[in-house]
Amino acid sequence: MIGRRIRTAGSVIAAGLWLATVNPAAAQVGAFIDSLFGHKEEPAPQPEAAPAAPAPAKKPTPKAKEASKEAKPGSAKSGKAGDKADRKPTEPKVAAVGAPTAIVTGDSADPATLLAQANAYFNGIGTLTGSFMQIGADGRRIGGKLTLAKPGRLRFDYDQPSPLEVIADGTSVAVRDRKLNTQDLYFIAQTPLKFLLREKIDLARDLTVTDVANDPGGVRISLEDRATLGGTSKIQLFFDAEMKTLSQWRITDPQGYVTTVTLSNLQKGKSVDGSLFFINYGRAEDKAMQQQIQQSQQ
Repeated sequence: MIGRRIRTAGSVIAAGLWLATVNPAAAQVGAFIDSLFGHKEEPAPQPEAAPAAPAPAKKPTPKAKEASKEAKPGSAKSGKAGDKADRKPTEPKVAAVGAPTAIVTGDSADPATLLAQANAYFNGIGTLTGSFMQIGADGRRIGGKLTLAKPGRLRFDYDQPSPLEVIADGTSVAVRDRKLNTQDLYFIAQTPLKFLLREKIDLARDLTVTDVANDPGGVRISLEDRATLGGTSKIQLFFDAEMKTLSQWRITDPQGYVTTVTLSNLQKGKSVDGSLFFINYGRAEDKAMQQQIQQSQQ
């Protein structure tokens, strides 16, 4: 039986510290998880208490509104130790949702056209498979396989020696350790990967567009998401010049840690096995389904 744990803001750092003591590959997965859900500063002298976990028989209910109650970077009302030292005084204010600012583009396309092309790319995806290379804030790399089935289902299988896999089933995100036979659950609304998970997305409406640039190597779209746990996450999407392929995304979490994911060998529309996105929540029907999946794989 898979062990079940609920991760919250205060426990994400603990998970990252534990992973860092195991091996570099596992530590990189921990850094990626932190980039998705946000590093959480613990107040001195004692860490914040984690909220109570939901009943084992129920799926965790996404609480995106809770994330917005976290202290925003630069807020004078935060009151936590070290806020003034960590705050960047020159950091620009977050623009209003749907109001692009600091737009820079070439002559070939205006920002609205590039955003429309990006929306068309994401909204045209039913399934997506390929490889990824994750580069952490410390420069270490770890590769793996990506599998996506919209809406809401996503899977990252990390290469050895990492025993971890990250799975989204449309409701929750599970970080599963195959070696320890455990999993940690997160609310899916806490991740900034909305551009991959939603069936239909409008980047300018659903996120804050801060920059659109037609760089020599392709198109770069910069976004901010204020609904992620811990504060505002900054996201950069990189496309080829023809806006036909997403080549990379870069997430800067609320504490300034940057994780880059470079994509390759992407295939759209390929049939994928729905059982890849199964999460066992400990209910009787989940146990029966897991047994059925295991038997089909034998």
